[in-house]
Amino acid sequence: MSSCLFCRIVAGEIPATRVAESANVLAFRDLQPEAPTHVLLIPREHVASSAAELTESHAAMLGELFELAARIARDEQLERGWRLVTNVGAEGGQSVHHLHVHLLGGRPMQWPPG
Repeated sequence: MSSCLFCRIVAGEIPATRVAESANVLAFRDLQPEAPTHVLLIPREHVASSAAELTESHAAMLGELFELAARIARDEQLERGWRLVTNVGAEGGQSVHHLHVHLLGGRPMQWPPG
């Protein structure tokens, strides 16, 4: 989708600080970090607008995304803890309609968030 912000990042049309990547997933630093480590992990393909639209066909990509998240957490030395978050819909805080997961770490996380 040419108008999708994250699709344009994948295509290299918009710069991003890339942290890691795999065949189907790209990870880059959030421009407005909410923690010392704040990385967004996105599928390279515009496969879903939100987690609510995922199907069994996305299982392999999701496995790859979670493996990459764990590798980034190790590389960022987040052994004391980290969090993965996905926002779904307006009330869930979703602002970009391309599936993405936030990896947050480097500080104590509170519960409940928000």
